[in-house]
Amino acid sequence: MTVSLRRSVVPSAALGADERNLVEEFVAEQIRPVAAELDQTERFPRELYAELAKIGIFGTTVPEHLGGMGASPLDYLFVMEALSYGYASVADQCGLIELIGSLLAAFGTPEQHERYLRPLLAFEQTCAYALTEAGSGSDLGSISTRAVREGTGWVLNGEKIYIHNAPVADFALVLAVTDPEKGKRGGISVFVVDLAVPGVTRAYHEHKMGQRASQVGGLVFSDVRLPADALLGEEGKAFGYMMEVLAKGRLGIAGLALGISRAAVAAAVDQAGDRRQFGQPIGANQAIAFPLATAYTELRAGVALAAEAARALGDGSAESGVLCSMAKLTASEGAVRHADTAVQTFGGSGFIRGYEAERLYRDARITRIYEGTSEMQRLIISRSLLPRPA
Repeated sequence: MTVSLRRSVVPSAALGADERNLVEEFVAEQIRPVAAELDQTERFPRELYAELAKIGIFGTTVPEHLGGMGASPLDYLFVMEALSYGYASVADQCGLIELIGSLLAAFGTPEQHERYLRPLLAFEQTCAYALTEAGSGSDLGSISTRAVREGTGWVLNGEKIYIHNAPVADFALVLAVTDPEKGKRGGISVFVVDLAVPGVTRAYHEHKMGQRASQVGGLVFSDVRLPADALLGEEGKAFGYMMEVLAKGRLGIAGLALGISRAAVAAAVDQAGDRRQFGQPIGANQAIAFPLATAYTELRAGVALAAEAARALGDGSAESGVLCSMAKLTASEGAVRHADTAVQTFGGSGFIRGYEAERLYRDARITRIYEGTSEMQRLIISRSLLPRPA
């Protein structure tokens, strides 16, 4: 039997065959044909996201009565992997909307649901997730952006960097210190900020190594006056809110990385079968065939681990956080290796812009960094194994 790499091997819980086929047909017909152009131009494909919204792909785990799919984390894993097989930047947008949508659904007021959540899932508004600062990345407790009470509202000051969608977003969820004395557990809050209000500046637009159609930039807040209802959830509870969606974010990046791996292995297998040297396909040489066998085996193992993590997350298991870290670590490290295998299989052409293997190599590298670096995932996993020092 010959294995097909054109279809996802990620299982799903609620999505039936028709829904899975719809997603994969969209990827084949609408995403893969434009991936090279989007990478080259760094264009934000609003029209593509609008079409994804029409088929209801955004907000996979957001309840149906709030405009989402009402599906499971396992379905979300499938969606992210399938979209990333088409182009990782598209999956990245889906993952951003999933996290923002999950936070709004869980902690937002009915008014915030109507003003932000429903338009977000319909792609009538775009969002950003403003956490990272020059002096804080993995350590949320070190953020310096401040929100100070003024009357019934707030005044926001600070700067965020490397923010996904900052150049194009209509609103952002912004983490800010509201009580410096309480630290990250009790002293940080999250605000929904319309980015068109006075005092907000889109500071710059980054040009990245990979996933180039994902817009990244900075946001500067200078005496931005916010109404009382800009607060999401309760004051001081932001750290807990972030922890609740962190595992889902890592599961999503695991799916994205697995999609890159599948695309890389598929491209390499095609090349190994099509290119001939010394009178036979290069794949007839074990030096080419064996690395592909290893990459495919690792891909399937990564899928199995990510599916286990997704089921645990859906069941509310206490192990879900660690399993999602394992899945993210395994898939992201694997994506870099498998993209490298694809480049090696292509030889010199794998180093040339315009070949899929070259793009995948660049797209894969960030997966070891965002949503928690590989080093952070190892730290989390090791802490689950070993007693922490007093």
